[in-house]
Amino acid sequence: MSGILYICGTPIGNLSDITMRQLETLKMVDIILCEDTRHTIKLLSHFDIQKKLLSYHEHNEKFRGEEVINLLKSGKNIALVSDAGMPLISDPGESLVKLCYENGVGVTAVPGPSASITALVLSGLSSEKYSFIGFFPKNKKEQAELIERLKNDTYTTVFYEAPHRLLKTLKILAESFPSRMISTVKEMTKKYETVISCILSEIVEYYEENEPKGEFVVVLEGASKRELDKEKQESFSKISIEEHMEVFISKGLDKKEAMKLVAKERGVSKREIYNYLNRGENNE
Repeated sequence: MSGILYICGTPIGNLSDITMRQLETLKMVDIILCEDTRHTIKLLSHFDIQKKLLSYHEHNEKFRGEEVINLLKSGKNIALVSDAGMPLISDPGESLVKLCYENGVGVTAVPGPSASITALVLSGLSSEKYSFIGFFPKNKKEQAELIERLKNDTYTTVFYEAPHRLLKTLKILAESFPSRMISTVKEMTKKYETVISCILSEIVEYYEENEPKGEFVVVLEGASKRELDKEKQESFSKISIEEHMEVFISKGLDKKEAMKLVAKERGVSKREIYNYLNRGENNE
């Protein structure tokens, strides 16, 4: 019988957050795949676990994947861990899971903490609807595309950022959303856990005076109704009222209903739209 691949979460900081099931799994498996053997061995040593370790990271996952599949097919049980938190979340592992399914090898998860979820609940921002985007893009084109999407995105957005890039990223966001709330979270579950929440323009000032240190999770507020209304009004200001009316009339609405919707979308009264459209008649 084939072995099983265990996607095993590990603590994101405080080692006391490890679960009984995680410990049992790490003690039971034959091999542990890890990003950095030097990092994982510290965790295993703390809990007096001695296992064979194999490195598995973005630079070797392609050729190591086939090796791991062969080991699993031979009956070996293998745990996949990341340096901290749940594997596959902005970490290697997706291709391995896919290979397991393609080869009829069993896969299960041993859940654990996640830095993105932990930061979200610490941020004080809405957790009802959120999106996780991994690391903030470095490419300028991708940055511009993301900013354009965020203009109309009401979901809270969560992403990771390195300390040497944090201020630059915050400045990019502040150019478009100076009044949106944002939280930067670091050292979660540890002694110096730090959460800073304020509007973007203020947090830029803070990090201009205080050099960012440590790995950050950033949580950005989604677009508010007021922000969306303003964006919509600005877009409609680029077309004439007649053109705006034609948008609705072409959809089969009568003139009265079209005037009502145009007024609503432009943030003015129906009377103003009526007077504008009938200005010629009123001057006779």
